[in-house]
Amino acid sequence: MSFFLSKVLAALDAGGDQPLFHHDGRVTTFHDARARLRRLHGGLGRTGTVALDLRNRPETVLVQLAALLRGATVLLVPASAPHRDRLAAVDAAGVTTVVTDRPGAWPGRDVRTLDDLDGEPEPLELPEAVRLLFPTGGTTGTPKLIRHSGIYDGMAHIFTPSPGNPGGPRRTLLVAPMTHMTGNATVLGALLRRDTVVLHDGFDAKAVLDAIQEHRIDTLSLTPPRLAAVLDHPARESTALESVRSLSLGAAPLPPQRLAQALDAFGPVVGQGYGLTEAPMIASISAAELVARPELRTSVGRIVPGMEARVEDGEVLVRGLSMMDGYLGAPPIGDGWLRTGDLGRFDDDGYLYLLDRADDVVVVGEHGTKVPSTVVEHALATHPAVTSAAVFGRDTEDGQELHAVVVTTAAITSEELREHARKAFGQDHYVPSGVDFVDALPLTEVGKVDKCALRAAFSS
Repeated sequence: MSFFLSKVLAALDAGGDQPLFHHDGRVTTFHDARARLRRLHGGLGRTGTVALDLRNRPETVLVQLAALLRGATVLLVPASAPHRDRLAAVDAAGVTTVVTDRPGAWPGRDVRTLDDLDGEPEPLELPEAVRLLFPTGGTTGTPKLIRHSGIYDGMAHIFTPSPGNPGGPRRTLLVAPMTHMTGNATVLGALLRRDTVVLHDGFDAKAVLDAIQEHRIDTLSLTPPRLAAVLDHPARESTALESVRSLSLGAAPLPPQRLAQALDAFGPVVGQGYGLTEAPMIASISAAELVARPELRTSVGRIVPGMEARVEDGEVLVRGLSMMDGYLGAPPIGDGWLRTGDLGRFDDDGYLYLLDRADDVVVVGEHGTKVPSTVVEHALATHPAVTSAAVFGRDTEDGQELHAVVVTTAAITSEELREHARKAFGQDHYVPSGVDFVDALPLTEVGKVDKCALRAAFSS
């Protein structure tokens, strides 16, 4: 019997009339969610592999749970993937049913809308385990599908109610897509803790600030570009932020000066984490560590209990309890090491520093110097006029060259920024050959800088 699903049902039973979701002006209590889950379960019926293509709304996680209670394998279709990759993932997973709020996007398939699943409740039978599939990010052609099962039982052990909390249930703000691992783990963790989730469908910096003040949000997670947008918003200084007790950052390292700004705005509650869809929990660093030791502000922390990591040929390899079962169609990974694709190093105290994604290292110059783009981005961001920067490689007849796209708050020339980089590094290999200025960097739906879009826009 699935330990995870038994704990989910127990939380829904025990939550009563406490709000589970605030979404789009509507409150869903724990018992409302339990009743809706039962109807969705009844309407779904017996099925094989179910794909979820739904925006952020309470029913998204409830359909997921209903399908898992049916013993189905669930494919979470990522909101940030191009349509061709969504189709490829569904085909690779052998999906029998697509539950979507965009039925026109899935021709020729067994498509159900939420209205189609409004059925009569049936008895619930807990399966032995849950099975979920997540496509790898940035896929082209047939994507790899990541199999997860055991990590959900791990969530049920980690996320438990905190009886006697003087402030009552915690209030979590979720802006990440629920069909991605970060958003999925956040909403399920809040449910298991019997907390309240303020659910946004998409990111808007003003809406985040408004939610923090209106709902007294105490827990939220943001990517570095989204945090930057919140910090830079004119309403930030007039917003009461003291309710926030935990602000976690992930998806990419945060420039140290931005981290210092976040600590100043929110107080000593800002921590960083490092994980992948294949292994969601790898390393973390607390706000207390960042405040006590400012030199650690470029680190993603130490490896969490139950995980191991090492660096081989500059690349971070991991294994341990939060690992995926494996890729669909491939042997289980078991105790094997996973190559993360991230370049990094450890210091003498065991703190991990990420240098770049291996794919984002740019090879420049006649001697083939490898330049981590993240390092150059962080250097450019130290200029007082720069609020954010993205650096990537551009192909030329003579090989690759560094190119930067920046957002600024004051007039500055390309040559001034190039000179700033030259002073920071002392060598021209790390100096962008060109700089373009934009009002805002494009982001994917999960809040990462979209370098594919930038390469397409500034390819020549």
